[in-house]
Amino acid sequence: MKAISVRQPWAWLIMEGHKPVENRTWETKFRGDIQIHAAKGCTEAEYAEAVAFVRTFNPSLAARIPALEKLERGGIVGIVTITDCVTRHPSRFFVGPFGFVLSNPLPVPFKPMRGMLGIFNTNDQGEAEELNAEAQRTA
Repeated sequence: MKAISVRQPWAWLIMEGHKPVENRTWETKFRGDIQIHAAKGCTEAEYAEAVAFVRTFNPSLAARIPALEKLERGGIVGIVTITDCVTRHPSRFFVGPFGFVLSNPLPVPFKPMRGMLGIFNTNDQGEAEELNAEAQRTA
């Protein structure tokens, strides 16, 4: 299955259904289910900047973002569907230049894994179906 690495707390916001678009500097033709890999790296400054950004338009959501040390990092945290790649989006989370439009966030049990740049392969289809089935059982 394909995956994309996203830094925290953005990965958490996606999996909780609050962030419907993932910003990138590159576009993609990919459409379909993709795993969200929570990147291992995130400095306190990056985390604070992300929370401050969310606070500018949704203070109550910003207050619910878990502390950095409580966020899972360095592995797969869920599956979403990429439905489009856009250069404009009504979400306050869109800052461009490209946005991968996301839907159907489905958290899965954390699976440690090394991330990569771009969209990358994580495993065979059978293992992806197993993760999806496990997520359905725990939902």
